[in-house]
Formats: sequence, C-alpha cells, structure tokens
Amino acid sequence: MTHKRVLSLTLNGKNRQDLVPDNMLLVEYLREVTGNTGTKQGCDGGECGACTVLIDGEPHLSCITLAATVEGRKIETIESLAVNGRMSALQRAFHEKLGTQCGYCTPGMIMASEALLRTEKKPSKDTIRTALGGNICRCTGYVKIIEAVETAAEEVAS
Repeated sequence: MTHKRVLSLTLNGKNRQDLVPDNMLLVEYLREVTGNTGTKQGCDGGECGACTVLIDGEPHLSCITLAATVEGRKIETIESLAVNGRMSALQRAFHEKLGTQCGYCTPGMIMASEALLRTEKKPSKDTIRTALGGNICRCTGYVKIIEAVETAAEEVAS
C-alpha cells in the first residue's frame, strides 16, 4: 500500500494543495494531477532534459524528482511563461528562429534557457551551450536553438 501526503506548493504562481502518493514523480504530478502537460516525459532517467522545470528558479529534471520533495517550493512549467495568451520573448524567439523541429524537447529547452536568461542578460554561445548541456534534441543541430536564446536575450535587454 502506497502512503499519501498532502503536497503544498506554488505552481505557476498559484498555491496548490493536492493529495499525492509518496512515490509519485514530479513529472507525473504535473501532467496527471495538475494537467500541465507541457512538461514532457522523455527518457525517464534524467538524461534528456525534456522534463525540465524550474524549482525556485533553478532548472531541475522532474522525471527524477519525487513530488513530495518540492513541498513548500515554487515550481514553474512552460505554461507559466505566456502572459495573457501571449508568448514570452523566449517562446517567440524559439518559434521565429525555428528553434524547434518536432517540438518534444522544446519545453525543457525553453525552461533551461529561461533559468539562464534570468541570471545572464547577454550570455555567450558557450554559456548557452553549457546551460543547455543537459537537454538533448534529436532533430536539430542546436544552431537554431542557440540563435533563439541569443535573440530572446537581445529582446529582453532592449
């Protein structure tokens, strides 16, 4: 029998309390309990980055994080970035610079990039590559992804 607990946290700016099993992964909680399906479940082993979310502003892999461990913390998913139905500068840049192919890795790439741009206003290509080093894309050569992050950084800086 799996024990359950009340999980209290802030998800995309809103306080939540949900009853969750102790062994539930954060990616399962986000997708199945809260309906935030933008977070993708890829490798299930913490290797691809598709499930990247921000926990207290830092990128984390939700497929290897137990939901119970984020008690009282601030979680942000890809759904948090659009405001009033308008894409964020980063989301727009990924779209306009063709930073997506199939799109499966895109939410994780954008969330890792979001964390970077909050701390580095004008990151170099090498800094962007390092920040996205835990995110794998099987469709692109990463050139367009890096261009998208640079474009968003320029837009936000101006």
